[in-house]
Amino acid sequence: MRVFVAGASGAIGEPLVRQLLHAEHEVTGMTRREAAAEAIRAAGADAAVCDAFDPGALTEAVTAARPEVVVHELTALPDRFDFKDPDLYTATNRVRTEGTRNLIAAARGAGARRLVAQSICTLYAPGGGWVKDERAPLLDDAPPPFGEGIAATRDLEGQVLGAEGLEGLVLRYGFFYGPRGTYTTSGYWAQEFRKRRFPIVGDGEAMTSFVQIEDAAAATVAALEHGEAGIYNICDDDPAPAREWVPAYAEAVGAKRPFRVPKWLARIVAGKAIAEMATTTRGASNAKAKRELGWAPLHQSWRQGFREALG
Repeated sequence: MRVFVAGASGAIGEPLVRQLLHAEHEVTGMTRREAAAEAIRAAGADAAVCDAFDPGALTEAVTAARPEVVVHELTALPDRFDFKDPDLYTATNRVRTEGTRNLIAAARGAGARRLVAQSICTLYAPGGGWVKDERAPLLDDAPPPFGEGIAATRDLEGQVLGAEGLEGLVLRYGFFYGPRGTYTTSGYWAQEFRKRRFPIVGDGEAMTSFVQIEDAAAATVAALEHGEAGIYNICDDDPAPAREWVPAYAEAVGAKRPFRVPKWLARIVAGKAIAEMATTTRGASNAKAKRELGWAPLHQSWRQGFREALG
């Protein structure tokens, strides 16, 4: 199958291209940088150098690849996360709105039949059970900068699912860990943990869903051919409360045991947005993806995954 991967040099794009090639798909990987294009070619794929905000160049690149499936892995997340910065997600929000619009137009113009796009499984509204499936209500009143980020992600999902002439599949990934993931041994969050700047807030009930980055790529490969249009949570089998995963990650990266702080103190020190997210976030169920995509994570739980990928 001919596959066009937008964001092919990113954290998930790199293992995705490798897995697609291993599955004997014909792959064109898009990136903005020539140096990254060289790495894509070295892996065995074709490369297209263009910007998602240049509709003409993007359409030309996608058309030249003649893809049956377009995969949207474009993001512009910062290296550091200052949640008091109102512009924290501005760049990636533009990718998720304007960039998605341009990519859909290019995919449709090139005659692609299916579009698979990256989303996140931290969209679910608090209330009710702590683990949500794809039918659960989404956040619509989160404080900034989360509110703007969630609105942009919901816009992306709406565009993909409503794209005329395309089978749109939205993959709501859990937090990545492993090489180049959000949670690594040397990235931003590892440094924050070593400085003891990531406490357990309140009773540590807030849930997080993780996925090892190679498992996320494997789910994306599965979504090329399996499953109907719609939304799929892509995460492991073990959504976890903060009181369990936070100390486990600290241990895995060689940090001291995290502090515990009451919610009122977190509001003063980190702000309302962080305090709310740190105490109300819901986890996600992967049952639909396992059932309909024919996928299951090799790393069934972050518990052994952290030890294997980070220890």
